[in-house]
Amino acid sequence: MAEDQQQSKAALTFGALGVVYGDLGTSPLYTLRACFGEHIDLSPTPDTILGILSLIFWTLMLVVSVKYVLVVLRADDRGEGGILTLMSLAVRSLAGWQKRWLILLGLAGAGLFFGDAVITPAMSVLSAVEGLEIVAPELEAFVLPIALGVLVALFLIQRFGTGRVGILFGPVLLIWFVVLGGLGLSAILKNPHILIALNPLYAVTFFLDHAHVAFLALGAVVLCVTGAEALYADMGHFGRGPIRLAWGSLVMPGLVLNYFGQGAEVMSDPAAIANPFFLLAPGWMVLPLVVLATVATVIASQAVISGMFSLVRQAIQMGFLPRMTIRHTSEKSIGQIYMPLANLLLLLAVVVVVLLFRSSDNLAAAYGIAVTGTMVITTLLLIMLGWERNRRLLPLLLLLGVPMLVIDLAFFGANIAKLLAGGWLPLLVAAAVLTVMTTWKRGRELVLQRLEDEALPFDLFSRNLDSTTIQRVSGTAVFMTSMNSGVPHALLHNLKHNKVLHERNVLMRVRTLDKPHVRSAHRVDITLLPNNFWRVEALYGYQETPHMNHILAACAKQGLEFDLMQTSFFLSHETLVSTRRPGMARWREKLFIWMSRNAQRATDFFHIPINRTIELGAQVEL
Repeated sequence: MAEDQQQSKAALTFGALGVVYGDLGTSPLYTLRACFGEHIDLSPTPDTILGILSLIFWTLMLVVSVKYVLVVLRADDRGEGGILTLMSLAVRSLAGWQKRWLILLGLAGAGLFFGDAVITPAMSVLSAVEGLEIVAPELEAFVLPIALGVLVALFLIQRFGTGRVGILFGPVLLIWFVVLGGLGLSAILKNPHILIALNPLYAVTFFLDHAHVAFLALGAVVLCVTGAEALYADMGHFGRGPIRLAWGSLVMPGLVLNYFGQGAEVMSDPAAIANPFFLLAPGWMVLPLVVLATVATVIASQAVISGMFSLVRQAIQMGFLPRMTIRHTSEKSIGQIYMPLANLLLLLAVVVVVLLFRSSDNLAAAYGIAVTGTMVITTLLLIMLGWERNRRLLPLLLLLGVPMLVIDLAFFGANIAKLLAGGWLPLLVAAAVLTVMTTWKRGRELVLQRLEDEALPFDLFSRNLDSTTIQRVSGTAVFMTSMNSGVPHALLHNLKHNKVLHERNVLMRVRTLDKPHVRSAHRVDITLLPNNFWRVEALYGYQETPHMNHILAACAKQGLEFDLMQTSFFLSHETLVSTRRPGMARWREKLFIWMSRNAQRATDFFHIPINRTIELGAQVEL
């Protein structure tokens, strides 16, 4: 048994290496070069190199090792992680304005993650393909077309799922980190003096000597921790232990050795700052290294894309985005999904970004704000979560949380200075996503409010049934509803137009709970009502996708059995009308109506048999 557990942990650690650390592991391609970029105006002298390396090393230690690996990974919800999970945990015991503001903060973090998902594939693939310029400068004109070709191919194969190619991720990233460490160690052995940058005094001295420039340099230094949020977001797939083990045993040593190796190379030849990563390698190795780096960046991009799919599904289940097509690409792993519309929109956004910025150096300015903004929001939510869970630990919370927040705000402030140089891009994406999510959430609340205001109480409806003679027909009718109580509009419309009532009638509501998963034994809550009516509430977690067959099977276990050939499903098709009634701005109402029209049909989302479904119209005034 112990041997099996060890093998399982080793497999999970290997998997975490391939998926979780792809983005973080490819940051040496561009970080040190960006620290000496044109917008910073910093010369690669021995003192500045030692100062920058010291900043990079202690950023990795404090942000990744301490904040994420030791602290943030503890903030799980039954093993699940991610910015929306953290938001869900933080607001669970709150109400009123505090809850609304924390939800808004969490959604802003999700929006910044979307911005990161747009920039990461473009930044990573461009920085890898740019290595061709080292092999042959005349190939510079082909960098952009090749990068676009790689990115388009990456998004086209998403429909096959990560399961088929996932087995390749671990070995490739294992080779990648070994190569990172080997190249770095080789350069360090030639100039071991570079290791004195491990002393944090060099970072302090760098700030004292360069002041304003050093602050701007933080905006590039933070690129070394891009992808750190994936440690938390993917915790549910691999577990806290394997993620920590992969970091300590291979990822951290490989990154540190490579960064210090690049520093040693630039210290020996300042001209190497043009592309210190590829110039670490001997001439014969550059082309194979370009190929390996391109594959590694594709894997890094794959991890971000998969994370985006998971976040979109989570937002849909929480009611912040309209229904979209979700396809499961693995029979064994529920987390492996493909969303065609989200994939297409992300591809278009990435192509536009590549054509707009055209090089990884130009994109570096845009990259930092998405990363640091998410880091700040994660720390704020973490502090609130700790405050709500145990206020007696306030001194410890402040001891850990305040320094983390100060570090995050320093990095975020440094990147704000690059707002006009490209930092506007992730903020624009985040603002657009936040607008869409809050509009959809508020719109659905208004629709539900309007329906409940006009709904007929079931007790009154039942008494009227007793006093009238309505023809009953054989079979079961399932009326899908989003209301907590009252009679669904589809039921009233069926009575009005068809003048009949089925022998058995089920009022069914599918509700998403504020937790990632619901046990199958607790899937449905059934209440028997008068006149052969049942009220069924199907419960799902925000990491699950509803399926009507599963709901009916859960009902059967509690004695409410269904024969699909004798069951009809009735849905209300809502026609939304924008009005001047209080609730939402007219432009937001129109945006909500447009999203509603283009949302996936309920029959497809809930996997309801289309040949057993009847839709009845209802007009709702916003």
